[in-house]
Amino acid sequence: MTEEEIRATLRQRLEALDREDAAGAEARAVVELDQSATGRLSRMDAMQHQAMAQAQLRRRAGERLRLKAALARLAEGEYGYCTDCGEEIVPGRLAADPAIARCADCTRGI
Repeated sequence: MTEEEIRATLRQRLEALDREDAAGAEARAVVELDQSATGRLSRMDAMQHQAMAQAQLRRRAGERLRLKAALARLAEGEYGYCTDCGEEIVPGRLAADPAIARCADCTRGI
C-alpha cells in the first residue's frame, strides 16, 4: 500500500468510528426509572444494554487513539516500524491491522 492509501484507510476507519458513536448515542442514555411504563426486569435489561453500549464506546475510543497514533507515525516517517524495537513490521501484519504499532516479537514479549 502507498502512504496515501494507508492514510485513506486510517481516516475511513476514524469516520466509521464516528458514525458508530453517533448511532449508539441513544443506547448509552440514562435509563429512567418509570415503574408504570417499565417493569423491573425490562429496566434491568435496558441497563445491561446501556452498559454494553458504554463498553463499546470505550473500545471505539481506544481504537480511535490507535488510528490517530498511526497517522502521526505516518506523518513523522515512522510508520511501519515497531515502536518498541524499531525493526520493520512485516507488510502482512500491517495489511491485517494498519494501526498496528509493534512487531510480532515485541507483541509476544520476545
